[in-house]
Amino acid sequence: MQNSAFQQRLPDLNARHEELLTRKNQPVRPGNGIFERWLHPVITPAHTPLFWRYDLDPATNPFLMERLGINATFNSGAMLWQGKYLLVVRVEGNDRKSFFAIAESPNGVDNFRFWDYPLRLPETADPDTNVYDMRLVAHEDGWIYGLFCTERKDPARPHDTTAAVANCGIARTKDLVAWERLPDLISHAGQQRNVVLHPEFVGGKYALYTRPQDGFIEVGSGGGIGWGLCDNMEHAEVHDETIVDGKIYHTIKEVKNGQGPAPLKTPDGWLHLAHGVRNTAAGLRYVLYLFMTDLHEPWRITHAPGGHFIAPEGDERVGDVSNVVFSNGWIRNAQDEVFIYYGSSDTRMHVATSTVAQLIDYAKNTPPDGLRSAASVAQRYALIDKNLQLRTR
Repeated sequence: MQNSAFQQRLPDLNARHEELLTRKNQPVRPGNGIFERWLHPVITPAHTPLFWRYDLDPATNPFLMERLGINATFNSGAMLWQGKYLLVVRVEGNDRKSFFAIAESPNGVDNFRFWDYPLRLPETADPDTNVYDMRLVAHEDGWIYGLFCTERKDPARPHDTTAAVANCGIARTKDLVAWERLPDLISHAGQQRNVVLHPEFVGGKYALYTRPQDGFIEVGSGGGIGWGLCDNMEHAEVHDETIVDGKIYHTIKEVKNGQGPAPLKTPDGWLHLAHGVRNTAAGLRYVLYLFMTDLHEPWRITHAPGGHFIAPEGDERVGDVSNVVFSNGWIRNAQDEVFIYYGSSDTRMHVATSTVAQLIDYAKNTPPDGLRSAASVAQRYALIDKNLQLRTR
């Protein structure tokens, strides 16, 4: 009877899994003209291989129970690799521990399949309790770097089981299979999360976008997107950090903000995707925003459209940590199409697509935040006046 239960469940599990993996995605139209959302999430916990979750031996699992459940798949680094769209996914088990795993797609919008094994990330002498949110950067030095958050128990607060310390972990690879773990970033500005490597040398040095903060969750007097240089990545140390994009009261980034993926280089400057956080009666709300920096001075902002670029909508607002979108990976292909991968509510992965030309237009021609209600109304009046004049011609 027990073996019968196993034999009945296995074909159904396999069929439903394959149906999910091969499901076609489609853009949601008409959209806003800036980007197109796609209807289905590109990766969910159910996309993970069955052999990651189930013991498929009927002798040791006669009821075909899930032994190692997956709670969430989100916040993925991304890159184009050998003609495939690759995501380094943050996979969180039911035990709340995150790890990294690579999923690939032929077209970037559906048919994502995980590689057989998760990424085996080496540990340092001080083992990580948790690792997550890897930014994947092909640097001009020839290495592919993965910068991620490494979390450990706060030794200064031994009796507080919620107290943690966040830092930037660093690993590098040439083939995405064998990874070399480097020492964690040394920063003199406090805890670090959301550290991103600039893809090119700046003045012969490695450049980092940082986010210094006073504590693990609360940024305190810190926060904002920082800029710092270091001599090498083998022993990365940033001595001086300058905030280049700070928090601003009563905006989408009044509580904290941080760099998303590494910026994209264009003839008009560097395109940046970032997340901003504000507080509400329902808790923190995470959205994405876009800005541009100078081509030769990547720390200097040249254009900053007001408001959010992508905010959670519909089912995206529901999950483990609701009302959140977060991105640490995007891909630009040979046709200058941009695939923006974002996690929703710390649960699943989505994609939105645009083009470099559209994103530059959005960044350069969308009015900045006026920072006051009266200024917002003035911007709206200017747009209305222009459109009404066009209508009467």
